[in-house]
Amino acid sequence: MKRKGYVGVVVGLAVLALALAACGSQPESLPPAEEAPAEESPVEEPVEEPASGGDVFQISTEESEARFIIEEVLNGADKTVVGTAANSVTGEIVADYADTSSAQVSALRVDLSTLETDNNFRNRAIHEFILMTGDETNQFAEFGSTAISGLPGSATVGESYPVQISGDLTIQGTTQAVTFEGTVTPVSETRLEGSASTTITYGDFGVAILRLPDQVASVEDTAVLEIDVVAVAQ
Repeated sequence: MKRKGYVGVVVGLAVLALALAACGSQPESLPPAEEAPAEESPVEEPVEEPASGGDVFQISTEESEARFIIEEVLNGADKTVVGTAANSVTGEIVADYADTSSAQVSALRVDLSTLETDNNFRNRAIHEFILMTGDETNQFAEFGSTAISGLPGSATVGESYPVQISGDLTIQGTTQAVTFEGTVTPVSETRLEGSASTTITYGDFGVAILRLPDQVASVEDTAVLEIDVVAVAQ
């Protein structure tokens, strides 16, 4: 089956404590004394903690990439179109090699305004008419995991493992549940690498692709989203 569609893809918490101490009054037998002003205890700085146990791995923007893949009929010939967003993926992965049940992908974002294909006319159509990435509300595709399955109870450095990552994908302000399938490799104690893909119906996200009968006879209704990620422990 062909892989299809014109979108691409294919990633945070605070605790605040405040204490307030007040002085008491003098005994009644003594002349009233002026109340000392209340003293505030030092305000603690917000502390960010991962939502689950494990180390936080930051996605390396320079080494990660997202893509979409679409099938179309262009000028009477079948064509596979690939759009790539390089140096545009950010986010975090929480991982504990000794207990993979704590794994989590959070705040993963892909800057869709960087998507490029092999055709400048197509690129313009993507950014101006299809994804409308000039509008900052459409600029990013976002994903956060709700469940990760397929991993063993613990992971060994150097071994690759199949994985299914389910979560919420948001494109153009519309959120849908999707599942990415792929592999993940703990390359070292401080480095993770992974690849995953999913197929979506882009119309479910409110994305519409223009048809130009003289050139583009047809475009499939689904898209394959792929992502290659490198993440480094902080």
